[in-house]
Amino acid sequence: MIAQAQLASEAPPEGARADRHLTRRSKILVQHTILHIVLILAGFTFLVPLLWIASTSLKTAGQVFIIPVQWIPTQPKWVNFVEVFTILPLTSFIRNTAIVTILGTLGTVFSSLLVGFSLARLRWPGRNFVFMLLVSTMMLPFIVTLIPTFILFKYLGWLDTLYPLFVPSWFGHAFYIFLMRQFMIGIPTELEEAARVEGAGSLRILIQIITPLCGPAIATVAIFAFLAHYNDFMGPLIYLSTNEKFTLPLGILWYQGRYGQQWQLVMAVSMVALIPVVVLFFVAQRYFVRGIALTGLGGR
Repeated sequence: MIAQAQLASEAPPEGARADRHLTRRSKILVQHTILHIVLILAGFTFLVPLLWIASTSLKTAGQVFIIPVQWIPTQPKWVNFVEVFTILPLTSFIRNTAIVTILGTLGTVFSSLLVGFSLARLRWPGRNFVFMLLVSTMMLPFIVTLIPTFILFKYLGWLDTLYPLFVPSWFGHAFYIFLMRQFMIGIPTELEEAARVEGAGSLRILIQIITPLCGPAIATVAIFAFLAHYNDFMGPLIYLSTNEKFTLPLGILWYQGRYGQQWQLVMAVSMVALIPVVVLFFVAQRYFVRGIALTGLGGR
């Protein structure tokens, strides 16, 4: 009884504990508020160039460099977007970019699924060594393999074609294979063992069991591959020489070199190129964040 009385006397009163809890919540609220303000300011900083591109694409040549900047043109020149299609083979640029991006993304997802499944779910001698060797290729600079790859495509007769821009994707990329393998390792092995008991082979397990469960990883790889192929500039610059075969990034540079003084038209072309990326961001943002978290890149 004496010990209980001493403990009761030493325990802080209910009001003090409530005040301490309220202080802790207030501190957390203040920290989150400051963090959100900083993130909003940083996000606005990144949006300023995009807003300037959109604003300039609707101006006349004399309004581009007016100080102070006129962010909202009084008379938007929507005809700029029509003009760029008449003075540029923009339709060809869009078609070439679509071919490279779609086929490259499909090839990346297909090869990543196959190789990732082999490294994560199948048992074969030297599997870990091959995985380490594969990951080590990510450390090689692009310039190291540039000349041998160029010579190879030259002997194949693929220079000034779109093949060098998407065919290598069908043979795997170390980073995307790594993402797919990391996700597949987290899938319970009981599902695979039950399927093998029923007589299913490895290919059937991959198609009917593993692939449907890899939705977030597939979405992440597809988004990364889409952006990589869509924004690729160095590849088209090295392998393409005919204007009609240019992709959008290279076509915009070529146009800027010829009509660099007409910034309103250059920005109009840039806005046309930005539209698919912005649409992809709003459509696939949820899948991208979930895939990053589940593949282990989110710092878990």
